[in-house]
Amino acid sequence: MEPNVDTTQLAVDRTWLSHERTLMAWVRTAASQISFGFTIYKFFQLDENQLNRVGHPWLSARTFALVLVSVGMLSLLVATIQHRRQIEMLKPYVSKAHRSLAEVVAAITSLFGIFVLLSAAFHK
Repeated sequence: MEPNVDTTQLAVDRTWLSHERTLMAWVRTAASQISFGFTIYKFFQLDENQLNRVGHPWLSARTFALVLVSVGMLSLLVATIQHRRQIEMLKPYVSKAHRSLAEVVAAITSLFGIFVLLSAAFHK
């Protein structure tokens, strides 16, 4: 005797979970970019003379770190918007309400990114 299984609902659940995994991959990528940018900034901040020897201020380690952190934040924002749109498309097929833990992690990572961005931008 086979259990009563709704294969359509299982397919929707698998699709929802694949969107969650995709957002988590973007969170992992953004977190790497944010932390790498912060590491570069802090590493070159240790040697103030090294930063002052750069001929162009837009080539400084601080500027590179700000760009890297900004790219990480922007990629996380775009990935979260895309995730939301894809989840909205699944809503008519979902029988139970799902809570996106990937969006919670993305929000926490965004807060960390904002803190790093402000720290690098306003610290001299």
